[in-house]
Amino acid sequence: MFKNLFVIVVLSFLLAASVFSQNELFEKKQFIYKSDTLPYRILYPENYDKSQNYPLFIFLHGSGERGNDNELQLKHGGSLFTNAQNRKKYPAIVIFPQCSMDSYWVYLKETDSTFSYVNSKKPTIPMQLVIRLLSELKKNEGVDRKRIYIAGLSMGGMGTFDLICRQPRTFAAAVPICGGVNLERLKKIKNVPLRIFHGDADNAVPVLHSRNAYIELKAMGAKKVQIVLFKGVGHNSWDHAFKMNDFMSWIFEKHL
Repeated sequence: MFKNLFVIVVLSFLLAASVFSQNELFEKKQFIYKSDTLPYRILYPENYDKSQNYPLFIFLHGSGERGNDNELQLKHGGSLFTNAQNRKKYPAIVIFPQCSMDSYWVYLKETDSTFSYVNSKKPTIPMQLVIRLLSELKKNEGVDRKRIYIAGLSMGGMGTFDLICRQPRTFAAAVPICGGVNLERLKKIKNVPLRIFHGDADNAVPVLHSRNAYIELKAMGAKKVQIVLFKGVGHNSWDHAFKMNDFMSWIFEKHL
């Protein structure tokens, strides 16, 4: 019994060390604008050459990874990009910004039992910083402006919708996972390639948030939107989305 317990402890330690080592491939940086700071992690392609153009991928984390440690945001999705096979197959500049603990990527209107999305012309401060960071990266790094992608989960799925609604001509593809959006904003993004994921048993962000967005987009004539609903899956639909064989390839084949 004790021998088995020892083996489990060792394997758990090795797994944690492996994840930590992979996360260290992402450089720690901060973007500062006036009195506001956005921590972010950036992963450059192997043998990065700034004179060349690479896809740029922005990943927005969920509410549970907010803070200022500049580490938690890599908890879900970071290993997709440090995976050796993916790094060779999909060389890209990858950004994981971190939202502050007291804020959100989007404005929400909360009630005792649910929440809705505020159609605000002005982004939240963390989203303003992401937008400014994106602008700086396009100017100063080797970014292929025809291949800028965004994905996010939960609060980050909402942020994904928010940002493509604000800059629909910037993104070649977007993947909102268990997120949602104010339906009045969707007309702006009916031509953006979208792949929406959600678990149909999600109690945190009900599946109707994604389903209604899909239905509305299709009613508007959107031809580049897909929805994938995982039967019996709760809020952690990202785990199932990441395991799909074409999760990465569907995104990286898109271009403006």
